Amino acid sequence: MKYLRLLAPLAAFACAWPARADVKLPAIFSEHMVLQRDVAAPVWGWADPGEEVTVEAAGAGLSVGEAKSTKTGADGKWMVRLGALKAGDSLTLTIKGRNTLTIRDVLVGEVWLCSGQSNMTMPVQWLSDFEHVKAAADFPQIRMFVEGSAPAAVPQQECKGTWRVCTPASVGGFSATAYFFGRDVHQALHLPVGLIHSSVQGTAIEAWTSLEAQKDKPELQPILERWDKMVTEWNSGKTQADYDQRLAAWKEASEKAKLEGKPELRAIYKPFDPNLHALRPANLFNGKIAPLIPYAIRGAIWYQGETGGGDFYGLQLETLIKDWRARWGEEFPFAWVQLPNFGKLQEQPVESGSAWLGVREGMLKTLALPKTGMAIAIDLGQAENLHPQNKQDVGKRLALWALAKVYDRKIASWSGPLPSGHQIEGGSVLISFAHADGGLIAKDGELKGFAIAGADRKWVKATAKIEGGRVIVSSPEVKEPAAVRYGWANNPDCNLYNGAGLPASPFRTDDWR
Repeated sequence: MKYLRLLAPLAAFACAWPARADVKLPAIFSEHMVLQRDVAAPVWGWADPGEEVTVEAAGAGLSVGEAKSTKTGADGKWMVRLGALKAGDSLTLTIKGRNTLTIRDVLVGEVWLCSGQSNMTMPVQWLSDFEHVKAAADFPQIRMFVEGSAPAAVPQQECKGTWRVCTPASVGGFSATAYFFGRDVHQALHLPVGLIHSSVQGTAIEAWTSLEAQKDKPELQPILERWDKMVTEWNSGKTQADYDQRLAAWKEASEKAKLEGKPELRAIYKPFDPNLHALRPANLFNGKIAPLIPYAIRGAIWYQGETGGGDFYGLQLETLIKDWRARWGEEFPFAWVQLPNFGKLQEQPVESGSAWLGVREGMLKTLALPKTGMAIAIDLGQAENLHPQNKQDVGKRLALWALAKVYDRKIASWSGPLPSGHQIEGGSVLISFAHADGGLIAKDGELKGFAIAGADRKWVKATAKIEGGRVIVSSPEVKEPAAVRYGWANNPDCNLYNGAGLPASPFRTDDWR
């Protein structure tokens, strides 16, 4: 038995590493790939320990071929870093060891990691105007790698997937958000764009963050402990035993109901294995992000991992960003899509919040991290659709941020208004805004969406008016105001924009529970 206990972890370790003999590459190093320009892009793989491996990049964009050599380590892994390549014509990569691998049609340009859950997963072919988008999608310099690995309990070494060239025939399978983002960047920069798409619908942000990054956060311990309990009970057989007992009782009750002519009982579903579940903390990081590291990227876009989110989503998003940056060894740019409007249209005041509001506010606060951006989508949702159709504007707003802040392009406005401060004067609250480019405007009528409260925390609908770059908020019902909220509902009736037509983010000046 002692021998078997020792053998089990060794077998698990072996499964996480590829078998080695000939030189082997991760799936992301394959035909039609895009390499990040102007950086020492790493190329890695596996071979026999001590084997010499040479990687050569050759093509019209290089006056002479560039070759880098190394020897495989004792662990069977090797890596070289190419010299900083310039964007240009396609290259061929040749990897030589005991065998030779050739990768053709390699472009050099801008590479972005695109991750999250269903709104990132949502493909172009699900759009109502798919045929129109499809007809115009002849962009052979846009490529997408779709990461196809499963969740994993430990960090994996190999990814799954292929690079796809963007054509009318292939674009239907592209992530819509990633595609529209990449298309706008490509058209603005006239450079190849590689999109690494790694997302899973219905997932939580903690599944996309390494366990090491989460384990010392006191606020996240209830999540980790809940999953540890499920894993322990599953591994001990308790979960299966409980299921067997409930199933036997259900069968007996069902048979009785059938004999008595009563309605059929609801089925008892077989429990899932929590060890490999997609919602378990770190499992998607282990299976779908870890194998991509350290592939050279310009930055990342995220949409949105809010399943189960709430008060701690801001902490979780900050943790994920810092975790990924640390593992890539670079403070790369990172932007996300703020939760859009969803549910029944609500007018102010709103006296109680929701997990949806907690996530939205957490996203706003995470902008305090350097090199981050947010596409405000409060006007892009659909009341009865968690997966709104308008991904064109989502991609456009992400691209505006990237072009302005990552590529230093002169963009008139790349964000909607964000609160930058407030002061109370008499019976009014004066709110200042950043990104009030072109002035603040109330779209389609009088300004709405504001609520105000005094120290008693009783919210009432407020009157709001624009004066220069500020909004003045008041109500005759609140003589001594203490706080203001804007757009504070799952689907708020609000209309503050800047002159460039970008909406203001929902916000509040209080920190009341």
